[in-house]
Amino acid sequence: MQGTLVNTVAIIIGGLLGVLLRKGIPNNYKETIMQGLGLCVVMIGLMGALKADNILIVIFSIVIGSIIGEALKIEKRLNQFGNSIEKLFGKSEGGVAKGFVTASLIYCVGAMAIVGALDSGLKGDHSTLYAKSVLDGISSIIFSSTLGIGVVLSAGAVFIYQGFIVISASVVEPLLTEYVIELMSAIGGLLILGIGLSILGIKKVNVANMLPAVFMPILFFILEPYFSNLVNRIF
Repeated sequence: MQGTLVNTVAIIIGGLLGVLLRKGIPNNYKETIMQGLGLCVVMIGLMGALKADNILIVIFSIVIGSIIGEALKIEKRLNQFGNSIEKLFGKSEGGVAKGFVTASLIYCVGAMAIVGALDSGLKGDHSTLYAKSVLDGISSIIFSSTLGIGVVLSAGAVFIYQGFIVISASVVEPLLTEYVIELMSAIGGLLILGIGLSILGIKKVNVANMLPAVFMPILFFILEPYFSNLVNRIF
């Protein structure tokens, strides 16, 4: 858990610094900065998404994951949590839900979060999460300077998400082949692309409801032998 703890603290420190800087940044600067960040997020998403070799599994994962996410109402629950926290800070800290949801998704669905947490849990190698901590710490300064205190709260989501992967890594290790991790990372990149589009105001994408899609390649890996046997029997 050491790497996850460092990552969590980095987001908190960076986020608090950004909140302190927030009041000194004029609104027009904030808007331009957010547009620039949106473009960067789109680029990061594209770089990850284009790594996928099997587009059919990506499509099925997004469809099935979206159905599960909608049924669980993940986005609604995240927004409700953010709104409840927002009430504690008052109207002066409006937008807590947006900052919390946006930052949580960006920090959780990327390839470094998945691969780094797996390396941490399986090998005790925290180097990827340390590198992610530096990147997240710097970006949290920028995000919180425009989105506010909600970015700081996303550290809790990162701790729970990555911590769960670290703890369960040894259990799911046989399922996490290089191919499966590659697909999970590609789907994560696609979701990050959706976040970028939302930040830019091009299209509101319910990315949180698509989160289960990231784990669908594991399900396909489990079911693949059964499908192969069924096909062999038919033909």
